Amino acid sequence: MTAQEYLEQAYSLDRSINSKLAQVTALNELAQRSSAVLTGIPRSPNRATSIMADAIDKLIDMQAEINRDIDRLIDLKREIASVISRVDKHDYRTLLERRYLGFETWDKIAAALGYSIQHVYRLRDKALAEVQVPIKTGESM
Repeated sequence: MTAQEYLEQAYSLDRSINSKLAQVTALNELAQRSSAVLTGIPRSPNRATSIMADAIDKLIDMQAEINRDIDRLIDLKREIASVISRVDKHDYRTLLERRYLGFETWDKIAAALGYSIQHVYRLRDKALAEVQVPIKTGESM
């Protein structure tokens, strides 16, 4: 795994969490809609309850999955912060922290640091060369 791939793991996990949060919102709306549907046609009394119960079960499962992902994200960000802190040059650390922990765009980083985008890309390449990716045995992220 390259240094860039290693550092980008937190961003990927953050995007996954955000996607799951959107799914929870949709499931929440579905659960609310399924409880509000009333018709004059006689049906099995368990059908509406079953639909709502299924939606609620899925909602609870998704929320538990999100909580596990958030725990993983926090641990991963701590690990990445530790790796970045071992980079000697302050400018490199700042750049890496803003991008891989703060998820800022390169344009925003360039503006904040007062550099051209080309200079930021040069710094990025040099900073990534300084990153020592930890080797994990028996684990995959």
